[in-house]
This record gives sequence, C-alpha cells and structure tokens, in this order.
Amino acid sequence: MKKTIFLFSFISVFIISCGGESDSGGGSDFSMFAGNMGQRTTSVETSDIQIGTISEQVRSYGNVKAQNVISVVPQVSNRIVEMYVDLGDTVSQEQVLAKIRDNTFRDQLAQARSQVQQSRIAVRRDSAEYARQQELMEQDLTSESELDIAQASYQNSLAQLESARSQLTQALEDFNNTEVKAPVDGVITLRALEEGDLASTGTELFQIASTGGYESRIYLPSQDWRDVEIGHEVALRVSNESDVSARGVVSRKSPQLDETTGLGEVVITLTQTGNDIYPGVLVENVINITTKEQAMIVLRSALVEQVETVINPETNTIDLERTYSVFVSRGDSVAERRELELGIEQGENIEVLSGLLPSDKIIVTGQSGLEDGSRISVATGDRFQLPQERQIDGQANQNTSRTGQQNPLANMSEEERAEAREAMQGMSREERMAYLRELREQQAETADSTSN
Repeated sequence: MKKTIFLFSFISVFIISCGGESDSGGGSDFSMFAGNMGQRTTSVETSDIQIGTISEQVRSYGNVKAQNVISVVPQVSNRIVEMYVDLGDTVSQEQVLAKIRDNTFRDQLAQARSQVQQSRIAVRRDSAEYARQQELMEQDLTSESELDIAQASYQNSLAQLESARSQLTQALEDFNNTEVKAPVDGVITLRALEEGDLASTGTELFQIASTGGYESRIYLPSQDWRDVEIGHEVALRVSNESDVSARGVVSRKSPQLDETTGLGEVVITLTQTGNDIYPGVLVENVINITTKEQAMIVLRSALVEQVETVINPETNTIDLERTYSVFVSRGDSVAERRELELGIEQGENIEVLSGLLPSDKIIVTGQSGLEDGSRISVATGDRFQLPQERQIDGQANQNTSRTGQQNPLANMSEEERAEAREAMQGMSREERMAYLRELREQQAETADSTSN
C-alpha cells in the first residue's frame, strides 16, 4: 500500500513539473506529441472527377394516348342484334362494327318510296291539266280562274314530290345507319354495349384510337412549364423500366396555366416507339432543356451539405442557406475541404462550376466525419484491403505479412478466404489483428496434430 501511494505521488510531481515547463514555453513539444497521438486517421476512397456531358432535365409522368380518339355514336335507336368487333380489334374505315335491328326502318323506307311514286303521278296529272287549261285559255274556252286553279294544283304537286324525295332520303339514311361503321382506321379501345342492349342516339357505342401516331400529355409547374419549349427532345421510359422505351418531341404547349391547379399542359408527340408503348401505358417523360459538353461532374453522394440559419432583417423571417463542399485528397494523407458552386443536376450527377480542378481526386467514401486538414489513408481496390494482403512495389511476399509472420489467409482455399474476408468486414484494425492471430494459432495446432 505504501509503495502504491509513493508511486502515485511521484507521477503527480512529474506531471506538475511538466506543467510548469509548459508555462515557460518548454512543454510545447509534449503537447504537440499528445495532439498527434489523439488525431485518428480515417480510411477513405477517392475518385477522379468525371469530364463529360450533362443535361438539365424536366421529368414528369403521363399516359400515352393515340393522337386521335374517335367516339362512334349510333345515328338511330333500336336493339343491337349483332356485334362484329371486340376490344383490341384493328378495324378499317367503313368496316361494319355492329348491326341494329332494321325492321322499322325498312318499313319507313318502303313507305317513303311509295310516297315518291304517288307524288310523281300527281305531278304528271296536274301538269297535263295545267297544260290543257293553257290551250283552252288561248282559245277563250275557259276562264282565268280555272287556269289559276290548275296552276296551283300543279305547283302543289311539285312541292309534295320534293317533300317525298326528302323523306325518302332520310328513310334511306336511317336504314343504312342500322349498320354502325368505323369512320377511320384504328383500334377498338372501348365497347360500351353488348348484343341485345338498346342503342340510342347520343350514347357512345365504340371508341377507336387512330393508328396514325401516339402522344403523351403532361402537366408541369410554372417554372418547368416556362423552361420547356416546342422542339425540345424527349425520352420516354415505361414506369419501373430502366431503358428508354420511346422518343419524342414537344409539339404543343398550352399558352396559359390552369387557374385551379396552377399547372401548364405540354403535349409530346412520339417519333420512335418500342414494343412497350401502347395506349394507356404510364411513362416518365424526360425533357432535355440544356446540355453542356466537357463539364466537370461529381456524384451527389460525394457532396457534404451545410445548412445555416439566417435571419432576414427586412422580412423578419428565418431563411436557410445551403452550401455544398467536397473533400479532396492532398498527398493521399490530408483531406482538404473545397467549397463548390454547382450547376446542372441530372439524377446523381451534378455539374461543378467552380471549386475544383480536373486533376483533383475527391473523397467519395468516408467523407462524412472529416474536417479540413483531417488525416486520411486512401484505400485501393474494391474494398479496404488488410495490410497483410497489400503488396508494396511488387517485392513483398504475398504469403508473409509486414510483421514477418505467415499470412493465415494464404493457406486457405478460395471459399475459406472469402468467408474470412466477409467475417472481417466492419471490424476495427485491432479486431482484425486478433482474428488473424486466432486463425494463425488454429492453423498451427492443426499442423502439429497432423505431424504427430
């Protein structure tokens, strides 16, 4: 117990002595040593800055539609007796789609024809009488009143003939309309009624999508709507698909925003279509607004975001100011923070306008906990490799670690080595060393038992 108290007192005196020297300026070396011992080295991965093409894009979802969708409405009312087409059928112009019961219309047509015949007979009769009265009048054998009556009868017969002809035309049209025909070439996208249903004028029976082309209509907020111009190229991708399914161009643009939603309509005409494009499919429309060549590009995941709260004295409101930076590797040993001015954003790629040089190597893994001037160790390979597995100048023996001890991974099969590497993922350096030491001891015990 006395020895322990004496040792503690000695250490206390030693620390006090060191503290006194620091006051006089003589302890600076010790403080620097303590600081260096406390600063840890962070393992990071770096990447070159990409120089390439980047585009400012507007993205929005919309459904593909046929450019022309025609509603087929019956012109007469009666029961449907035959349906000749179904959903998805391709039809041609004037093809018969359905048949409506025509008994009534056939009778009306026969009656109209009979009426025309009667009117023609009446015209011939009254015409002859009028001509006879004119001859008698020339011979003073009749009165003017008789002539006027014959003339009126003749003109009335002519009017009745014209009326009968009009009724015949209407009856013939109604009879022909009992066959519902396709007005254009296209595909049946809607069949509203079935055989036996009552078809009536003004009720839609079919919808036909013209095969002349497809379009997609999207609705954009005001800023994107202003940026989009007629003629901009568009790539269309079916929802949940990674590849481009069609290409198009902005063909029309609404001149005003919707008063209720505040959105502006943009119409995209498809110029190239794949097998995945059909009416009604949901697609993502990607409109290229601006494209830049030879731009410096970094990944969004490499950025470090800083948010500062600023009070606006004019409006007495709190604003958030966001700044972005990256860490670059200086000499593969020190991290240097660079404030960035960003430009176009395209997915995970972001254009850098200033703050970097094309030759810089940016830190893409491990940068979240760094500060300007932090010590780093740049890892190589797909994953952070163990020091025992890394060759130096091609001269180190891959079966021997830097401590001169046998590397236990060298005596394993590929499967065992993969399992060992997977087990070491996420371990600290001390844990990995202990794990390798345990493997080495197990291999030594196995070798001893085999030799005995």
